[in-house]
Amino acid sequence: MPSSHDTDARWLPEAPDARTPGERESGFDRGLAPGADETTPADDSDPLQNALLELAQLEDRYARARADLENYRKRSAREQQRLIEQARESMLLNWLEVADSVDRAAAMQADDSPCREGLLAVRAQIDTVLARDGVQRIGAPGEPFDPEHHEAVATRSLEAVPDRSVLDVVRSGFALGGRVIRPAQVVVARSPDPPG
Repeated sequence: MPSSHDTDARWLPEAPDARTPGERESGFDRGLAPGADETTPADDSDPLQNALLELAQLEDRYARARADLENYRKRSAREQQRLIEQARESMLLNWLEVADSVDRAAAMQADDSPCREGLLAVRAQIDTVLARDGVQRIGAPGEPFDPEHHEAVATRSLEAVPDRSVLDVVRSGFALGGRVIRPAQVVVARSPDPPG
């Protein structure tokens, strides 16, 4: 019969840790990551080298972030400028309709009519205001036909004028800073076909 001293070891409480709670060391205290095997050797590399490597990585991230921010600013500025130009061009195109109305009204008056003189004065004022915004009329009788600046609405066979020259301007065209925003509608001269 077993004695009371021969008790099964599994029923005995664990031996108390001789260290105080402040002295007890965990895997985390020994530099181990949570869940890491305690047999993994600790990183013995130079702390200064690690700090320099981390600093280089941070500087790289900072440089990339600055470059991204600068690119964003440039894109935003270009987009803002494009929207401003679109709004400006839209407003100018609306004013061109007013200029067209004045031109048509002046064309319907007799050459010596006081009303025609007044309408031509208004037309000159419109041209001055548009010129302040960089808008110029394009298309005039006698100049060579240019599909970039003119839109042919009719042709007329004449021998007295050079082939493909502008005979008459039906509706003025306009350019903004050298870029055509509306081509001039013109009548173009064509040389008569030789008798065949």
